[in-house]
Amino acid sequence: MTEFRFLHAADIHLDSPLRGLSRYEGMPEDDIRGATRAAFDNLVQRAIDEAVDFVLIAGDLFDGDWKDMGTGLYFARAMGRLNQADIPVFLLSGNHDAESVLTRSIPWPPNVRLFGSKRPETYTLPDLAVAVHGQSFATPAVTDNLVLAYPDATNHHFNIGMLHTALAGRQGHAAYAPCSLDDLKSKHYDYWALGHVHEHEIVCEDPYVVFPGNTQGRTIRETGPKGAVIVTVEDAQVVAIERVELDVLRWARVEVECTDAPADAVSSLMRASLLSAWQGNAAGLPLVARVSLTGQTPGAGALHDGVGSLRDDARAVSASISPDLFIEKVKVLVTSPAQAQQMVIGDDLASLIGQAATDPTLAALLAEDLAPFLLAAKTSLGQLPEEADDEGLRRSASDGDWTAVLATATLALQSRLTGEA
Repeated sequence: MTEFRFLHAADIHLDSPLRGLSRYEGMPEDDIRGATRAAFDNLVQRAIDEAVDFVLIAGDLFDGDWKDMGTGLYFARAMGRLNQADIPVFLLSGNHDAESVLTRSIPWPPNVRLFGSKRPETYTLPDLAVAVHGQSFATPAVTDNLVLAYPDATNHHFNIGMLHTALAGRQGHAAYAPCSLDDLKSKHYDYWALGHVHEHEIVCEDPYVVFPGNTQGRTIRETGPKGAVIVTVEDAQVVAIERVELDVLRWARVEVECTDAPADAVSSLMRASLLSAWQGNAAGLPLVARVSLTGQTPGAGALHDGVGSLRDDARAVSASISPDLFIEKVKVLVTSPAQAQQMVIGDDLASLIGQAATDPTLAALLAEDLAPFLLAAKTSLGQLPEEADDEGLRRSASDGDWTAVLATATLALQSRLTGEA
């Protein structure tokens, strides 16, 4: 009986810059910046400890052009450890790898087989009767269906196809090297090792088509455990796929239900939600949380008006729960119950304030008056990052969503007029 095991990883993004972290006071910047390397160290050690027969990296090992050769030297050392353990590595260049000029000039260690980008190539492991097929990206944006040119399965071998793709599409991922599941099946391979999609997914089991997900979450978009898969093959059949966690810190979204809660009770609600999130962190890894306040409450205006104070409260609460619990940002998404302020501030004034929130003429005036200021600010400070700080007014204004600006501002005005807290 022939038995072997391999580790399938993708989307490592070594030394990803993780832009904008310095904006969040108290964040463990150094730990987060080093997280992709630490996760890759875990990958190498796991491969050695498990004595896998080979490793597959299905694209985006790197994260575009490097600032210096340090990234390449680090990778060479890591591959040297696997070389000493007699573990070959099959490497595919993805869209981010193709952006790097330095990547193409690295003298890879002898155990690394890098697939070319001109046409599909096949490497074999004769002792295991394994054939690995793949093609790297030649440019950052490959829109052709690369699978069509892949060779048919090699007879009397366990055939593995490596491809960096979103298949027919995955939310949040560019449609590079698009193909269908039927395209993959037509090659009669035994396993498809995919990359590009950062969520773990077993797309199909006949044959196995697998996205291992990325090895380390890098932003709040990438929550939960991250890692790779170890695949066990017996007599040319996949008998087990084990998901292994390799990450060294995690991102989490923490929702705080504030319905009917007064503004001064929100800190206690945040504590309960953050404590629950921390207690549910079974791996015990450092946790970076985004707190979102939701629901309908008469104190909505005060909460929108006091977001800076809420952020400080959340940081104080998280620090008291654990030194390894951090706040990425606080988002205030609460709304005010309909007519909640009307009887307190008077029907006429309430009506005027309510109409202002949806008045297109007022929104147009705001845009006319403030757009030049925003343009000057962007020119001096740069575009607001997509994962920017919570301040809803600033984000909405930056995006030109003046209706949202008015809605938030009127909530705050109502709060100040009524003294609601």
